[in-house]
Amino acid sequence: MVTPASISNKSHRVPIVTALQTVCLAALLAITSAHADDFDDVNALVRSGKLAEALAKAEQYLAGKPRGPQMRFIKGVIQTEAGKPADAIATFTQITQDYPELPEPYNNLAVLYASQSQFDKARSALEMAIRTNPSYATAHENLGDVYAKLASQAYSKALQLDGGNAGVQPKLALIRTLFAPDAKGQRPSAGAQLSGLAAGPAATKVPPVVAVTPPTVVAAAPAAARPAASSSAPAAAPTPTPTPTPAPAAAPAARSGAEKDVEKVIRDWAAAWSAKDMASYLGSYGKEFDPPGSVDRKTWEEDRRSRIMGKSRISVKLSDLTVTVNGSKASAKFKQAYNADALNISSRKTLDLVKAGDRWVIVRESTG
Repeated sequence: MVTPASISNKSHRVPIVTALQTVCLAALLAITSAHADDFDDVNALVRSGKLAEALAKAEQYLAGKPRGPQMRFIKGVIQTEAGKPADAIATFTQITQDYPELPEPYNNLAVLYASQSQFDKARSALEMAIRTNPSYATAHENLGDVYAKLASQAYSKALQLDGGNAGVQPKLALIRTLFAPDAKGQRPSAGAQLSGLAAGPAATKVPPVVAVTPPTVVAAAPAAARPAASSSAPAAAPTPTPTPTPAPAAAPAARSGAEKDVEKVIRDWAAAWSAKDMASYLGSYGKEFDPPGSVDRKTWEEDRRSRIMGKSRISVKLSDLTVTVNGSKASAKFKQAYNADALNISSRKTLDLVKAGDRWVIVRESTG
């Protein structure tokens, strides 16, 4: 049977803490420059293995900002690294309660639950991650692998109850093959690894933060000195090189009426979200809209209404909006800055729309 230790800890083949680091340090949550040093200091301590000092510094920061989601993420990483899964579960659980919009805490809970063979809880946590962000690829992969683990347990139980069932053994053998180490001690790469679902110190190292250095401008080397001209013959004057006439800049293509209509729909959608105008917000979605996760449209609308109306204030600002129209279908890509109470999230979003009668409606949305 597959053991919890066979479950790996990756996001796009990267350890889960790397995914967590991305959340904390790569602009999903806004960080002021004054606070960046605090995060850098804690991460440096973790990288050097000084977990007790890192945890103390994190606690010191949280004493003044107890709801700060980023430092609490890092605190959960430290607790996992230090072999304190119960404390880490409590930390990530509290984050999901305070910031239900963030999918990463649910994924990290699945990591911890899976390490304790609590696969039903891991499955529930991953379903919440996907419900929060349907384009969270790591959570989708993890959920499929959790189902495989649950299937392995069910097949094993079936064999215990009916050892003569010839149809079960091949299925169980196939799952074991998927997760078994290869000859070099590495698990196969063809979708067999449970990304984001392993525990253990080796899988929870916080990676170094790579500083991006601007390219260095190299000055042109001086031309080689020419030999002195003979005093008897004056140097020939250089032939002037004609300066080419620059081509006129191409005028930007005029946007079509359909593109303008789609842009207006997107901006009205963001404005309705900010104003908590639920009728206009939900009315932006078409009948064909497929809610994230496995919920029906009614449940999804009730959940959105609860989350939006539960905020004291919301601000949704869009930038870098580009619209592509192809017949009766359109796609809008933009950067979304979401602010609600103490939560600030900046992310890339894509909305797919279709023409329904004389208006454009949203039928799919994804983040990333």
